[in-house]
Amino acid sequence: MRAVIAEDLALLRDGLMRLLRDNEIEVVGAVGDGDALVHAVLRERPDIAIVDIRMPPTFRDEGLRAALTLRERVPDTAILIISQYVEGTYARELLADGRGGVGYLLKDRVMDVNAFVEAVRRVAEGGTALDPEVVAHFVGRRDRLAALTPREKEVLALMAEGRSNAGIAEALVLTVGAVEKHVASILQKLGLPPSEETHRRVLAVLAYLDSSA
Repeated sequence: MRAVIAEDLALLRDGLMRLLRDNEIEVVGAVGDGDALVHAVLRERPDIAIVDIRMPPTFRDEGLRAALTLRERVPDTAILIISQYVEGTYARELLADGRGGVGYLLKDRVMDVNAFVEAVRRVAEGGTALDPEVVAHFVGRRDRLAALTPREKEVLALMAEGRSNAGIAEALVLTVGAVEKHVASILQKLGLPPSEETHRRVLAVLAYLDSSA
């Protein structure tokens, strides 16, 4: 697996490089701003780009804008955003195209090396990884999900974190078969029929996030 890192803080950038390399992920680029990120990804075509939201020159959303550009120009490159704070609008923007291969984690999660590396691999393989604090930010603000049962809302929240059916089953002490039934019911209630062009689990998570609007 090959990765590009975009982080303006040299200490954190170097730490991420060592962490990934220690876990057999090749770092083919490490840059400090959004423009350099776009150039590095176009040149190297990595499996995943790990991107800080706030980078020079204004330290607002340069990283996110660069990531969205890459989603359009190099759709095969997965994007994992890392941020100091919960900014739900950015999570919705990343998921808006209905495809997998996206993630949004708080920087604190990097300290849990195993969980962070697992998230990197999951996103690179086309899955999703949303920080539990991002998910929790929207709890209680989901009127559009009123048709779901309490258990289905729990399952959807764990889907938003990027957990597989097996992972959800373990967290909720259910069988995988029971989780599969809940997921099927969630997708049906959210009006997400089978499609070869969209990632239905991602669209379900997007509905979860958009329900705060």
